[in-house]
Amino acid sequence: MNVEEALKTALEFEHNVRDAYREMAETAGSDVGRKVFGVLANEEQHHVEYLESRLSEWRRTGAVTAEGLETAVPRRAAIEEGVTKLAKEAAGETRGGEVEMLRRALHMETEAGEFYKRMVEELPEEARPLFARFVEIEDGHAAIVQAELDYASGSGFMFDFRDFEMV
Repeated sequence: MNVEEALKTALEFEHNVRDAYREMAETAGSDVGRKVFGVLANEEQHHVEYLESRLSEWRRTGAVTAEGLETAVPRRAAIEEGVTKLAKEAAGETRGGEVEMLRRALHMETEAGEFYKRMVEELPEEARPLFARFVEIEDGHAAIVQAELDYASGSGFMFDFRDFEMV
């Protein structure tokens, strides 16, 4: 795969994920679910805009730079800290209907992360930093979705660690 093909494929991923998150935000049964999916939909829209600008740059110059790509998603440590707060805010809410949406979201984030990792391995050196940043961001998205899934499913696990003992 060349750089232009990688950018086009990345745009397809980001469009699909954005649209799925928009739909999930509209249909989520809880305020927390709507908020989480809404933030992720906005994040994916920024990815679309960023990738479109990189594709335009590639077509104009034959090169692509990894200009700063910001994310609204905090690092994993901050996510872990915020999960406790979200759990308190969501106390008493029924989230069972969102479990399938969260599983789908986790699958999408994992798939996107794997694509970006492959691009870092396969593309020429000058294109790798652009896709490496997406690997970091998609890992953050997956961490948020996993935390929400753990909480919503009532599994007793948080970030794959037992949060409490099920009786």
